This record gives sequence, structure tokens and C-alpha cells, in this order.
Amino acid sequence: MKSNLRNYLRSKAHNTEPTVMVGKEGASDAVVFALDQSLLHHELVKVKFQSQKDKLKELSNELAKKTNSELISTIGFISIYYRASEKKLIEIPKSLLR
Repeated sequence: MKSNLRNYLRSKAHNTEPTVMVGKEGASDAVVFALDQSLLHHELVKVKFQSQKDKLKELSNELAKKTNSELISTIGFISIYYRASEKKLIEIPKSLLR
């Protein structure tokens, strides 16, 4: 994914609250399911990591892989994920798709 598209999606997620929380269980099936459902309904989702903060990068990448989504960024203990849906809830400017 191009950096300008990542920046655009990061700006869209700026004012949203985390919808999925990752606790001591890590990337459990329940967390993967919750993230998958959130991506299905919102396309752009924030995830907050509450424990296992030393494994944050590893868990973030694992969740992206398991949900077939794109890890946009990780700042502090919050990661942003994006997966386009059939409904196209987020309109991406054509200039960013080139």
C-alpha cells in the first residue's frame, strides 16, 4: 500500500475510538472474530492492546494476517487496520489509487 493512501486512512481513523480490545489472551479466536466483524461493518478499525505490550508488533501483524487486512499503523498501544468491503464505506480519492 502506498504511503499517501496509508496517511489518508490514518487521518480518517484519527477521531474514531478503538472497537476491539486485545487482552492477555492475545490474538485469540474471539479477538480475530471481533476484528473480522468490525472490518466487515466499518472497513477501518482501531484495536487497543491492553496487555502483552512487549509483543505488540508481532500481535499486530498476526491479526492483520488472520483477518486478511492491511495494518495501516501502530502508535503507542493502538493499531489501525483496513480491509475494503463490497459496500465501499470509505471512499478513497482516485488520485490516491494511482
